[in-house]
Amino acid sequence: MPCVALLCLCAALAACVEAWRPGRPAVAVLLIGPLLACARLGVRATLTTAAWALALAVTVGVVRHVGAGPQVAVEYLVLLVGGLAAVHIARRAAARSARLRLLDEVAQVTQAALLRPVDARFGDIDVHTRHHCAVASATVGGDVYAVANTPYGLRVFIGDVRGHGLDAVCVNAAVAEGFRDLAYVTADLTELAVRLDARIAPVLGPEDFVTAVFAEFAPGEVRLVNCGHPPPLRLGAHPKVLTPVTCSLPLGLGCDPTQSRYWLQSGDRLLLYTDGLVEARNASGAEFPLFDRACEALSRTLPWEALDGLYAEVTAHTGGPLRDDVALVLCESGVPAARSANPVPAAQSPQGL
Repeated sequence: MPCVALLCLCAALAACVEAWRPGRPAVAVLLIGPLLACARLGVRATLTTAAWALALAVTVGVVRHVGAGPQVAVEYLVLLVGGLAAVHIARRAAARSARLRLLDEVAQVTQAALLRPVDARFGDIDVHTRHHCAVASATVGGDVYAVANTPYGLRVFIGDVRGHGLDAVCVNAAVAEGFRDLAYVTADLTELAVRLDARIAPVLGPEDFVTAVFAEFAPGEVRLVNCGHPPPLRLGAHPKVLTPVTCSLPLGLGCDPTQSRYWLQSGDRLLLYTDGLVEARNASGAEFPLFDRACEALSRTLPWEALDGLYAEVTAHTGGPLRDDVALVLCESGVPAARSANPVPAAQSPQGL
């Protein structure tokens, strides 16, 4: 249909110029059709429009018995060369679009391999993950998470790489691989963050960074290191947003993290998430009220139902698909009450209740 409209436009232009300049063919003005086609349509439509414009020009010249003067010849030459140039531009644009689609497909496949769903039990902790793309045609985002059952306890990582596309996925891969390598050989959680920061530095661009949360589970508590990431949410008898006492810069910007410790009783749930969740806005521009909605949605009996319910809540809030990817990691403590009551020295007691 767009191609037909351009053909009609060419015919109308030919008629208008013919009426304005009787006895002379409307030649150069017909180049508008092929130029519009190469900007909006594909190669075939551009070629068809260029051929139609040239045919109109020749027809008008024959019908009006226009002589082959120098000026007329120049106008026909302009139309011919301009039409070929429009076809060439359309071909280059199509090739570029094909390359971009291929790169996006590669990025999507790579991201899907990195963000494989986790629904497993590690010792006394159940871990369940979800990753939701904004829309099917959206550019691949920078969300990443990883789980490592180390000699120092279960460790969970969630991060968000600045940017989108294949570059962000490459950084994601380096972050996930680096975390898994370092988590098993680095005893201190803050040292793990510092070493990962140095590990990924070679793959980061001048303006790249990664917000991140590192979580380490121990009987009756969770230890957190937050590097510029949205704070986790603890659900249970005492719901709490686990905001770090000291804020650290993201990875890649010279992070200087500190560790925080919080009680985690049997049955408590810890939600780690990316900023696509809290920055989801409704029609009036209001952000998603995470604390109020999560307390209700994440109280469901089965963890995977809780995650699905939370995502349903946020899409109901926005009234449609999200504009940013969302990664969710839900960890549930299954430590028996007798074990969760292990005393912790006062000087090292976890923060909060």
